[in-house]
Amino acid sequence: MASISTPSSVLPNSRPAFTGAGYISSPSTRFRPPTVATALSSRDVGSSAAYRVGDFMTKKGNLQVVKPSTTVDQALEVLVEKSLSGFPVIDDDWKLVGVVSDYDLLALCAISGVHVEEMNIFPDVNSSWKRFKEMQKLLSKTNGEVVADLMTPAPLVVREAMNLESAARVLLETKLHRLPVVDCDGKLVGIITREDIVRAGLHIKRTHQS
Repeated sequence: MASISTPSSVLPNSRPAFTGAGYISSPSTRFRPPTVATALSSRDVGSSAAYRVGDFMTKKGNLQVVKPSTTVDQALEVLVEKSLSGFPVIDDDWKLVGVVSDYDLLALCAISGVHVEEMNIFPDVNSSWKRFKEMQKLLSKTNGEVVADLMTPAPLVVREAMNLESAARVLLETKLHRLPVVDCDGKLVGIITREDIVRAGLHIKRTHQS
């Protein structure tokens, strides 16, 4: 049975982009390597131009991660115990293969007694198409017992050296809550979240006021 693990060291980051190829195989699916989010704009903005993602990200030693083989029940237990909003999914070599969110886990748990065939072909009058499609997507995963069955593979990722302003733009443009940070081999070295960006903004403001 796979366990939730937290290592103590942070891997170095020496190249500007991850260009690795290949996939990770599992009994149920194939994982493509994560793609790197390049800066949305090369223009540095304000005083944040001197700061990088690596300066404010949550580093590898402080992360909670799961494996594709981690059971959904195990992931849920840690999610609740640690008050988390999701996990990076890694292989045995710490290469990032996907992400799984609290929405995936908790919504799946909430509708686990419903079956796809019980849903109408069209949404109810008071239901939106967006909501209907979300439910269909979740229902298609209700038989999943491990993280690999419901994770999002090949997520958007960034590098430690990325300008902090650019990372903030990626979060705003994509409406994501967090971005995994990988090294040149696609190995997870940290995560940058909206909260980290806010914390960085306060730090920068206070630094320039003093």
